[in-house]
Amino acid sequence: MTHTPHGLPLGPQPILDVARELGIAEDHVELYGRTKAKIDLAALSRPTSRAGRLVLVSAINPTPAGEGKTTTSVGLAMGMRRLGKRVALCLREPSLGPVFGVKGGGTGGGRATLVPADDINLHFTGDIHAISTAHNLLSAMIDNATHFGVNLGEKGAIDPRQTTWGRALDMNDRALRNVVVGLGRKADGVPRQDRFDITAASEVMAIVALATGPEDLEARLGRIVIGAATSGAPITAADVGAAGAMTAILRDAIKPNLVQTAEGGPAFVHAGPFGNIAHGCNSVLATRLGLTHGDYVVTEAGFGFDLGGEKFLDIKCRQMGVFPRVLVLVATLRALKMHGGVPVKRAAEPNEVALERGIAHLEKHLETAQFFGLPAIVAINVFPTDTEEELAIVTSAMKARGVSAVRCDGFALGGEGALELAEAVAAAADATDEQPPAPRFAYELTDTLKDKIEKIARTVYGAKDIAFTPSAEREARRIEDLGYRDVPVCMAKTQLSLTDEPTIVGRPRDFTITVREVRLSAGAGFAVALTGDMMTMPGLPRDPAALRIKLLPNGRIRGLMQNDD
Repeated sequence: MTHTPHGLPLGPQPILDVARELGIAEDHVELYGRTKAKIDLAALSRPTSRAGRLVLVSAINPTPAGEGKTTTSVGLAMGMRRLGKRVALCLREPSLGPVFGVKGGGTGGGRATLVPADDINLHFTGDIHAISTAHNLLSAMIDNATHFGVNLGEKGAIDPRQTTWGRALDMNDRALRNVVVGLGRKADGVPRQDRFDITAASEVMAIVALATGPEDLEARLGRIVIGAATSGAPITAADVGAAGAMTAILRDAIKPNLVQTAEGGPAFVHAGPFGNIAHGCNSVLATRLGLTHGDYVVTEAGFGFDLGGEKFLDIKCRQMGVFPRVLVLVATLRALKMHGGVPVKRAAEPNEVALERGIAHLEKHLETAQFFGLPAIVAINVFPTDTEEELAIVTSAMKARGVSAVRCDGFALGGEGALELAEAVAAAADATDEQPPAPRFAYELTDTLKDKIEKIARTVYGAKDIAFTPSAEREARRIEDLGYRDVPVCMAKTQLSLTDEPTIVGRPRDFTITVREVRLSAGAGFAVALTGDMMTMPGLPRDPAALRIKLLPNGRIRGLMQNDD
């Protein structure tokens, strides 16, 4: 095995050695086979003088041409490790729905991948299954209390017509978006309309990602609002007695998972809420571990900077009391040309006019980064079809804005292909040591829910107007009347556009964002504003990735990652 100039192995190593590289004691490592482990939360109490520098990796709005945010994050961490930096990578767990649907695996690509990729993309350490089970235990206990007409003290019995808690499944299945349960005999339950959400969109997933420990986990689970009683009073998971058992199910799922990059660097992969529906970040506990044991933490937020990036700052960072030192904004020439109006089949072809138009989309995200006070570096995830002329156009446009644009070839070359990006990011992060960026948010928690939504839409999306349906206005007022005015807002919006219409690419202006529904996620600690036609249960595409996945005789799984047919 080859080594870095600093003596670190450049290849997969025993997972105990990976933990040792970060200074995690062996008795805090719970082995799950030979290639993955969970880290006991006691590792967070280790005395340390470290104060890791947080690096946020985000991107332009995604397109079918691909941006490679995870691949760039993995490559960046590999490159920084080759430079001798003590770096921890913090990523989200892939959901099985996208793995078998349109996206493919979520462990990077090419030589910038995680190990063991097959395990991570499939059942991993069972976290997502545990979250599904905890979610559905609450569903079963709600229906059981309804069936027996259990009186919940002064609140009365559960009103099945006002039950808002559905069920969860970690798979894209559009047929389960609207279902009827309780059909059959009287003993089979109370008939009512119900729904399934994909597990990544479950409030339980968001709670696991934001919880600071087992006690906080149980308290948050108990605060979940599942509907209303016949008296009209809100009913919580604590009211039906579910929080304790749900916490027990999640005993191990709350512990961060430790794996490694293909070059042997440490990576925490934990929790996976969707960035277009939930807050789209890995767990608070994993990020804390990285900041406690590493000098640099490279983490990503879901989808584009307008979605995952904004929620990372306004929800996760606000709660944690941390803020990034630098933002890495990922873009590709192909995706920029799609934002310039080119169809995906022609995105690889040279087209300087479309590229210039697409750069305006990138510039909007940079303006938003400037609003948040974040130093930004544009990472150009390069493809073999990229031309020097078009790469120079992006570099020149960024230079005119005072922003560095650095090529990253982690897919083809691993850490070696990300060295230039790693040097730029480390230098930018180090330069903030004396005066780190001051936390700045899109809104104040004391703003009304409507004001918070409007500020996000105008500042981050560039919207001119915000329209609320009458029901959304009523629900926002009801949530405030229940005492939840001071919670953050989690926007549910298409990831494909700055607007709430997925077909509008580029940098649109003078558009209106329509809020059609506002939901309370009291356990997660935020209100969800649903815009456009956002759904919490995706469907499989006409040609799902599952059609190309096959277990080979040698035990390898083919087709699990994109371009692995």
